[in-house]
Parts: sequence; structure tokens; C-alpha cells
Amino acid sequence: MKTVRPVVIALLAAARISAADIRAVETLPLGATAPDFRLPGVDGKKYSLKDFRKADVLVIVFTCNHCPTAQYYEERLKQVVSEYRKKGVALVAINTNDPKSVRLDELGYTDLSDSFQEMKVRAQYKKFNFPYLYDGAKEDVSRAYGPVATPHAFVFDKERKLRYVGRVDDSERPEFVKVRDLRNAIEALLAGRELPVKQTQSFGCSIKWAGKEEEVNRYMARLAAEPVDAELVDADGLRSLRRNGSGKLRLVNFWATWCGPCITEFPDLITLDRMYRHRAFELVTVSANYPDEKREVVAFLKKNQASCRNLLFGETDKYKLMEAFDPKWNGALPYTVLLGPDGEVLYQHQDAIDPLEVKRAIVKALKEDRFK
Repeated sequence: MKTVRPVVIALLAAARISAADIRAVETLPLGATAPDFRLPGVDGKKYSLKDFRKADVLVIVFTCNHCPTAQYYEERLKQVVSEYRKKGVALVAINTNDPKSVRLDELGYTDLSDSFQEMKVRAQYKKFNFPYLYDGAKEDVSRAYGPVATPHAFVFDKERKLRYVGRVDDSERPEFVKVRDLRNAIEALLAGRELPVKQTQSFGCSIKWAGKEEEVNRYMARLAAEPVDAELVDADGLRSLRRNGSGKLRLVNFWATWCGPCITEFPDLITLDRMYRHRAFELVTVSANYPDEKREVVAFLKKNQASCRNLLFGETDKYKLMEAFDPKWNGALPYTVLLGPDGEVLYQHQDAIDPLEVKRAIVKALKEDRFK
């Protein structure tokens, strides 16, 4: 049977994947024996096919941390494990992506990228009940199986012959699901019946194959070349900043060049901006330096490639300006506030931020913006 490949032009264009990338890897054909592997899991163990030898049905799902489609399926995979584990079904997930080949703008729907360490964080946070293995270092296993998008499911029988390959079901959004292909394949194998459907298209983010580092470097160079400046802001401007009304999430960070924690956390803020700014999000930094210190402020901003919107206290009465933005702010730096589109406070923290905590707040608030 001819290998089925997803024809999703918009996704491929967004991922900047070429036809050569697609042809480079062939999907394992139906009836083929499962290629063996030895991969590290987030639980500290190493796994191979023999670790699942007791299973009558083995499901291998190639997935990742950062893909929003893959994230939609995490709970469904957990449900499959819970419902079929005692019936002789084993499920293992493999992160196929090379984390060095993922651009920051490809992380706009996630709090984590695809490194092994971040996989551990994801698995613990989401309470995965299945082994989660890392293949991003070499991707040899992924190339042997040939997934084309995340997630991509492979179902093997007791003899480890491939009986089903493709999607988990027919919609990433649970409310639209009509056909549960993975469950149908599992049920048929357990009952000894012919599978109703043996192969489907997969749908999701493209595989981030190793070798795209140069593209990532070019992207970072473009970001580094963006113009950086700061504008003076008065009390009225800060009141307007606090009200928001922009239709976007607004992360506001107050800092100063003489503030140690401010300097330490600033690169994390720039990473946040680069991850989410192509969505309904903006980062605004506000320097609490004096107006006549603008040269020093801009020099710091340029050093940190802060091409976001940058403000600088435009008056010498700092207490007046603090009052204008937040009467309850005691003035300690750094001070960070995440505002909803209409000015509601979604996150507020004084002192250095926990970047992961802020990312999770942003992702939660942006969760449905692409469906509006």
C-alpha cells in the first residue's frame, strides 16, 4: 500500500518544511515488523521492545511537548492506557523532535520545548501514565518508523506486525470527534477481527528533524537585527498601559539598570516575547530609571535585543508614576503583571519571575484565541 502523507499546505508552510524534508523519511509499511529501539524515558529507565513483550497489542505514538495538536491528545492517550492496560494493551510515547531544530516562534502554543529535561517536566505536570521516551538526540528510531506529524500512531499485534498507522481520531478538538480510529484498531485486534481501517492520514505539527539548526540560527540573526529603542512615558501613559484595551494579553515588566534581579530575569522576558508575540500577546518593559538615563537604558535594551515595546519613566516623580499604574505597588523591583485584553490581572509578581509559571499563565489565557 502506498504510504499516506498528510497534505496540509498551510501547516507545511507555517513549519517551513520542504518537499525534500517530506521525502527524506518513509513511513513503516503495514505488515512490517516493529523496529527495535533502546531509548531513555523520563522516569530514568531505558526502554526497548522487550519491555512490552507481555502486551498483546503495542501502541507507539510519536509526539512531542510543543505541538498544540499533540497536546490536545495527551488526555486521550492517558484514557486509552487507563481503559486498555488490563486488557493486554501497552502504549509508549516517543518524542521525535530535535530540540535544536525548533525555533522560538514555533513555541507559541506551549510552555515547554522538546528537550529531554523539559519532557520530564511535561510528564510530571500532566501526570502521564505511559512511558515517554526521547529520540531527539539522534532520531534513528523516528526515521525507522517514519512519522510525518505529531501525533502519529503505530499499532502492532502480538507478533509485532504493524496493523494500523495514522491518526488517533478524526479531530484534535474532542467535541468534533466522530471516528476513534486508534480505539477501533485496538478493539479489533483484541477481538481477533479484521481492522475496519488500517491506515489514515496523520495531522499535526511537522517533525523537527535534525539539520534545521542553521535555519534556527538565521532566524535568531533576524531577531538580533530588529531595531531597539525606548520612549518616555508619563502618568497618563502608565494609566493607559494598565487599562490595556489592546485586544491582546499584555505582559508589563518594571525594571531598572541598577536592579540585580531585573538584569538576571530580562533574557527570560525576551524569550517570552519571541515565543508568543505572533499571537495576541505583547511584552512592554518599563524602566524605572530617570529620564536623563535614557542612553544607559537603551544600551542595555540593545544588548538584550529587546525589540519589544520599551518605556522609560518620563518624569522624575517616581511615586506619581507608580501610583498611576498601580496604587497598591510598593515600589520594589522587578515587578511583573500579566493583563488580559480588557485590563484584568491574570498574573502578578514582585521579584524575579518563574518563567515556566508565566508561560503557563500566558498559554492558559491564549488557549482558545485561534478558534475565535
